[in-house]
Amino acid sequence: MNRESMLARVRERQLPNQDPWDIIVIGGGATGAGIAVDAASRGYSVLLLEREDFGKGTSSRSTKLVHGGVRYLEQGNISLVMEALKERGIMLENAPHLVHDQPFIVPNYSWWETPFYGIGLKIYDLLAGKYGFGKSRILSLEETLQRLPNIRQDGLRGGVVYHDGQFDDARLLISLIITATEQGATVLNYAPVVELTRDADGFINGVDALDRESGQRFTAAAKVVINATGIFTDETRRMADAESQPMLAPSQGIHLVFDHSFLSGDTAIMVPHTTDGRVLFAIPWHGHTLVGTTDTPIDGPSYEPAPFEQEIQFVLDTAGQYLSRPPQREDILSVFVGIRPLVKAAGSDASKTSALSRDHTIHIDATGLLTIVGGKWTTYRHMAEDVVDQAITLGRLDEAPSVTKTLRIHGYLKPEQGSGGLALPEDALAVYGTDASPIRALAESDPGLAQLLDPDLPCVGAQIVWAARNEMARTLDDVLSRRTRALLLNAAAAIRMAPAAARLLARELGHDDAWATQQVTAFLQLAAQYNVTS
Repeated sequence: MNRESMLARVRERQLPNQDPWDIIVIGGGATGAGIAVDAASRGYSVLLLEREDFGKGTSSRSTKLVHGGVRYLEQGNISLVMEALKERGIMLENAPHLVHDQPFIVPNYSWWETPFYGIGLKIYDLLAGKYGFGKSRILSLEETLQRLPNIRQDGLRGGVVYHDGQFDDARLLISLIITATEQGATVLNYAPVVELTRDADGFINGVDALDRESGQRFTAAAKVVINATGIFTDETRRMADAESQPMLAPSQGIHLVFDHSFLSGDTAIMVPHTTDGRVLFAIPWHGHTLVGTTDTPIDGPSYEPAPFEQEIQFVLDTAGQYLSRPPQREDILSVFVGIRPLVKAAGSDASKTSALSRDHTIHIDATGLLTIVGGKWTTYRHMAEDVVDQAITLGRLDEAPSVTKTLRIHGYLKPEQGSGGLALPEDALAVYGTDASPIRALAESDPGLAQLLDPDLPCVGAQIVWAARNEMARTLDDVLSRRTRALLLNAAAAIRMAPAAARLLARELGHDDAWATQQVTAFLQLAAQYNVTS
């Protein structure tokens, strides 16, 4: 996947007498990438444009779970739970290198919790049907302590174990983007849409966009334009209609990352009720412990939302109620923040975002702009199928069925298919699937690329080079935040590895030392927000 070749495809479409694209997708997050995969695999010509890097917003900042949503079951939203559980199973089938089973324990400290959650999670199993990941069961006190040696024991009666999915969101997103290109889609990051074009009747018929690297504007015509900009949905809709009413009530959630020792073993903790009404998770992830999340209404979206002090303290306090070693602020390795694109509902209380819809919404403006918003990572494929079905009707495209239920995602590799070779950090390379082998070969060709960039993280130079050559990484933020997860796992380590990573990236992209220095300066400024203990 090469950015220059993608730009060449766009320029070819601008030549005289060229047909318009069938579909232009604005937004390179989970929804936009899913749409590009679905539409391109049906045979439609697709152009996807992303203002920043793929997944720069919410899609790289999730709780890392592929789940049906136990709390939605309690709310009675059975249809959402069943849809998500089905999609969870499809994700595991199509991307086993990125999605895996994760056992959770709901710890029980009151007599009523064991039967209550035991019955509820049996219903959860039942709803999953053939897409189930494993059966839930009630655990004794001894079994609970064996699987969660770090749980607070005072008053503990036992627990209920159940199974959900875990994944690496940014790696799945990049794999989806590559899958879209393999199906024929054209994708561009750092290419913001600056204006929507219209035909003589005022209907949207394309976009004016900017290639931020060259500074050149270009126009692309389309039969359908889809707004899949997530938390920036309302901003994009105002490009079509300045008077459009907001659809979103954004809320942010933070996640704190700690050393693996806070949650030794491979079992996660799920706390079904916190003081702010949300579920709290403590999850093993890439050799670390991830704890979150909060639910704080905010005024508007941004690419780099900052954590509020009360959010950090809330997560620390809540985790301290369940972990035998209460985490302290100085234990935080990184804090990252995501914004949920929650859809307003008529008569809803926007100040309590836990009550707002997690379903997706499809809206067609009077100008013909097709918008999809809401939903969650787990249901991205179904959301994409829905909106492409709508686009077929709106754009009068030839009918073609979706094939994504059985379409394997780039890198598809079942765990037992893994191969040996150069001894590189397996956790870092497992998420690459079949791409792990060429990354190993790259490291073998240059031993310097096999060296850890920092002793505290399993990240090697070969991953940086691979990201530049094959995954359209353009900045230091791209490689340390999303192509690898360095910044989210350990901000201080990411800061230490920044100069070496910048030199590798500059060499691959043909930039000079001054560019590398500028990248390091910008990244250090960004990373300071993740490194709250410095």
